[in-house]
Amino acid sequence: MISGRQKELIDAAGRILTESGIGGLTTKKLAKEMGFSEAAIYRHFSGKEAIILALLGYLRENMSSRLSSLDSDLGFEDRFKAIFSSQFTFFTQHPHFVVAVFSDGLWEESAQINQAILALMQTKTGILMPLIQKGQAQGIFKTDVSAEQLVHLVLGAFRLQMFKWRVSGFSFDLNISGNELIKSILKVIKA
Repeated sequence: MISGRQKELIDAAGRILTESGIGGLTTKKLAKEMGFSEAAIYRHFSGKEAIILALLGYLRENMSSRLSSLDSDLGFEDRFKAIFSSQFTFFTQHPHFVVAVFSDGLWEESAQINQAILALMQTKTGILMPLIQKGQAQGIFKTDVSAEQLVHLVLGAFRLQMFKWRVSGFSFDLNISGNELIKSILKVIKA
Protein backbone atom coordinates (compact mmCIF):
# COMPACT_ATOMS: atom_id res chain seq x y z
CA MET A 1 0.00 0.00 0.00
CA ILE A 2 1.36 3.38 -0.94
CA SER A 3 1.02 6.57 1.07
CA GLY A 4 -0.64 9.72 -0.20
CA ARG A 5 2.74 11.38 -0.71
CA GLN A 6 4.02 8.35 -2.64
CA LYS A 7 0.95 8.55 -4.88
CA GLU A 8 1.70 12.22 -5.53
CA LEU A 9 5.28 11.28 -6.40
CA ILE A 10 4.30 8.53 -8.83
CA ASP A 11 1.76 10.86 -10.48
CA ALA A 12 4.49 13.50 -10.87
CA ALA A 13 6.87 10.82 -12.19
CA GLY A 14 4.17 9.85 -14.68
CA ARG A 15 3.88 13.44 -15.88
CA ILE A 16 7.65 13.55 -16.40
CA LEU A 17 7.54 10.23 -18.28
CA THR A 18 4.80 11.68 -20.49
CA GLU A 19 6.84 14.78 -21.27
CA SER A 20 10.38 13.39 -21.37
CA GLY A 21 10.31 9.59 -21.57
CA ILE A 22 12.22 7.19 -19.36
CA GLY A 23 15.52 9.03 -19.89
CA GLY A 24 13.98 12.25 -18.62
CA LEU A 25 12.81 10.78 -15.34
CA THR A 26 15.41 11.64 -12.71
CA THR A 27 15.08 12.18 -8.98
CA LYS A 28 16.41 15.72 -9.50
CA LYS A 29 13.68 16.49 -12.05
CA LEU A 30 11.06 14.82 -9.85
CA ALA A 31 12.11 16.88 -6.83
CA LYS A 32 11.84 20.06 -8.90
CA GLU A 33 8.38 19.01 -10.16
CA MET A 34 7.27 18.39 -6.57
CA GLY A 35 8.85 21.57 -5.24
CA PHE A 36 11.11 20.02 -2.64
CA SER A 37 14.65 18.73 -2.22
CA GLU A 38 16.00 15.66 -3.94
CA ALA A 39 16.77 14.20 -0.51
CA ALA A 40 13.05 14.32 0.30
CA ILE A 41 12.39 11.90 -2.58
CA TYR A 42 14.63 9.35 -0.87
CA ARG A 43 12.47 9.42 2.25
CA HIS A 44 9.73 7.83 0.15
CA PHE A 45 11.62 5.85 -2.50
CA SER A 46 15.13 4.45 -2.80
CA GLY A 47 15.46 5.74 -6.36
CA LYS A 48 14.06 5.87 -9.88
CA GLU A 49 13.52 2.12 -10.15
CA ALA A 50 11.52 2.07 -6.89
CA ILE A 51 9.33 4.89 -8.21
CA ILE A 52 8.62 3.04 -11.45
CA LEU A 53 7.92 -0.17 -9.52
CA ALA A 54 5.50 1.71 -7.28
CA LEU A 55 3.78 3.22 -10.31
CA LEU A 56 3.36 -0.22 -11.92
CA GLY A 57 2.29 -1.76 -8.61
CA TYR A 58 -0.30 0.94 -8.07
CA LEU A 59 -1.65 0.39 -11.58
CA ARG A 60 -1.89 -3.37 -10.99
CA GLU A 61 -3.67 -2.99 -7.64
CA ASN A 62 -6.02 -0.34 -9.03
CA MET A 63 -6.86 -2.44 -12.07
CA SER A 64 -7.42 -5.57 -10.00
CA SER A 65 -9.69 -3.75 -7.56
CA ARG A 66 -11.59 -1.83 -10.23
CA LEU A 67 -12.17 -4.75 -12.57
CA SER A 68 -12.89 -7.33 -9.87
CA SER A 69 -15.60 -5.12 -8.43
CA LEU A 70 -17.58 -4.84 -11.67
CA ASP A 71 -21.18 -6.02 -11.39
CA SER A 72 -21.01 -9.82 -11.51
CA ASP A 73 -24.68 -9.95 -12.55
CA LEU A 74 -23.80 -8.58 -15.97
CA GLY A 75 -23.98 -11.00 -18.88
CA PHE A 76 -20.73 -12.16 -20.47
CA GLU A 77 -20.79 -9.61 -23.30
CA ASP A 78 -21.70 -6.71 -21.02
CA ARG A 79 -19.07 -7.70 -18.46
CA PHE A 80 -16.47 -7.99 -21.24
CA LYS A 81 -17.40 -4.50 -22.47
CA ALA A 82 -17.41 -3.12 -18.91
CA ILE A 83 -13.87 -4.38 -18.25
CA PHE A 84 -12.48 -2.52 -21.22
CA SER A 85 -14.69 0.53 -20.79
CA SER A 86 -13.31 0.84 -17.25
CA GLN A 87 -9.77 0.60 -18.59
CA PHE A 88 -10.34 3.22 -21.30
CA THR A 89 -11.91 5.61 -18.79
CA PHE A 90 -9.08 5.11 -16.28
CA PHE A 91 -6.34 5.66 -18.86
CA THR A 92 -8.11 8.72 -20.30
CA GLN A 93 -8.01 10.22 -16.80
CA HIS A 94 -4.45 9.00 -16.10
CA PRO A 95 -2.55 8.84 -19.41
CA HIS A 96 0.82 8.71 -17.65
CA PHE A 97 0.14 5.09 -16.74
CA VAL A 98 0.00 4.25 -20.46
CA VAL A 99 3.26 6.10 -20.93
CA ALA A 100 4.84 4.14 -18.08
CA VAL A 101 3.96 0.80 -19.63
CA PHE A 102 4.98 1.86 -23.14
CA SER A 103 8.05 4.00 -22.39
CA ASP A 104 10.97 3.33 -24.68
CA GLY A 105 13.62 1.55 -22.68
CA LEU A 106 11.42 0.75 -19.68
CA TRP A 107 11.57 -2.96 -20.47
CA GLU A 108 15.36 -2.86 -20.33
CA GLU A 109 15.57 -0.95 -17.04
CA SER A 110 15.68 -3.97 -14.73
CA ALA A 111 14.51 -7.51 -14.12
CA GLN A 112 12.27 -6.20 -11.32
CA ILE A 113 10.51 -3.80 -13.68
CA ASN A 114 10.06 -6.59 -16.21
CA GLN A 115 8.52 -8.72 -13.45
CA ALA A 116 6.20 -5.87 -12.47
CA ILE A 117 5.04 -5.47 -16.08
CA LEU A 118 4.56 -9.24 -16.33
CA ALA A 119 2.51 -9.19 -13.10
CA LEU A 120 0.37 -6.45 -14.61
CA MET A 121 -0.31 -8.58 -17.69
CA GLN A 122 -1.03 -11.63 -15.52
CA THR A 123 -3.56 -9.64 -13.49
CA LYS A 124 -5.42 -8.64 -16.64
CA THR A 125 -5.25 -12.21 -17.94
CA GLY A 126 -6.51 -13.49 -14.60
CA ILE A 127 -9.60 -11.32 -14.93
CA LEU A 128 -10.29 -12.12 -18.59
CA MET A 129 -9.50 -15.84 -18.69
CA PRO A 130 -12.33 -17.05 -16.42
CA LEU A 131 -14.81 -14.81 -18.22
CA ILE A 132 -13.87 -16.20 -21.61
CA GLN A 133 -13.75 -19.80 -20.32
CA LYS A 134 -17.22 -19.52 -18.81
CA GLY A 135 -18.46 -17.82 -21.97
CA GLN A 136 -17.08 -20.69 -24.02
CA ALA A 137 -18.72 -23.25 -21.71
CA GLN A 138 -22.07 -21.52 -22.27
CA GLY A 139 -21.62 -21.28 -26.04
CA ILE A 140 -21.23 -17.49 -26.13
CA PHE A 141 -17.59 -17.38 -27.23
CA LYS A 142 -15.89 -19.50 -29.88
CA THR A 143 -14.59 -22.85 -28.73
CA ASP A 144 -12.49 -23.76 -31.78
CA VAL A 145 -9.79 -21.45 -30.38
CA SER A 146 -8.49 -21.97 -26.85
CA ALA A 147 -9.45 -19.48 -24.15
CA GLU A 148 -5.77 -18.69 -23.71
CA GLN A 149 -5.40 -17.78 -27.39
CA LEU A 150 -8.58 -15.67 -27.31
CA VAL A 151 -7.19 -13.77 -24.31
CA HIS A 152 -3.92 -13.19 -26.21
CA LEU A 153 -5.83 -11.89 -29.24
CA VAL A 154 -7.95 -9.58 -27.11
CA LEU A 155 -5.06 -8.24 -25.04
CA GLY A 156 -2.91 -7.82 -28.14
CA ALA A 157 -5.60 -5.68 -29.76
CA PHE A 158 -6.02 -3.72 -26.51
CA ARG A 159 -2.27 -3.10 -26.20
CA LEU A 160 -2.06 -1.98 -29.83
CA GLN A 161 -4.94 0.46 -29.25
CA MET A 162 -3.21 1.88 -26.18
CA PHE A 163 0.12 2.14 -28.00
CA LYS A 164 -1.55 3.89 -30.96
CA TRP A 165 -3.20 6.37 -28.57
CA ARG A 166 0.09 7.03 -26.82
CA VAL A 167 2.18 7.58 -29.96
CA SER A 168 -0.52 9.83 -31.44
CA GLY A 169 0.00 12.12 -28.46
CA PHE A 170 -3.40 11.14 -27.03
CA SER A 171 -4.96 12.87 -30.03
CA PHE A 172 -8.17 10.85 -30.30
CA ASP A 173 -11.00 9.95 -27.95
CA LEU A 174 -9.86 6.68 -26.40
CA ASN A 175 -13.30 5.88 -25.01
CA ILE A 176 -15.00 6.09 -28.39
CA SER A 177 -12.23 4.39 -30.36
CA GLY A 178 -11.60 1.77 -27.69
CA ASN A 179 -15.22 0.83 -27.25
CA GLU A 180 -15.59 0.47 -31.03
CA LEU A 181 -12.60 -1.87 -30.96
CA ILE A 182 -14.20 -3.96 -28.22
CA LYS A 183 -17.43 -4.27 -30.23
CA SER A 184 -15.36 -5.51 -33.18
CA ILE A 185 -13.45 -7.97 -31.00
CA LEU A 186 -16.73 -9.36 -29.69
CA LYS A 187 -17.91 -9.94 -33.26
CA VAL A 188 -14.75 -11.94 -33.91
CA ILE A 189 -14.74 -14.06 -30.73
CA LYS A 190 -18.46 -14.73 -30.35
CA ALA A 191 -19.73 -18.15 -31.34
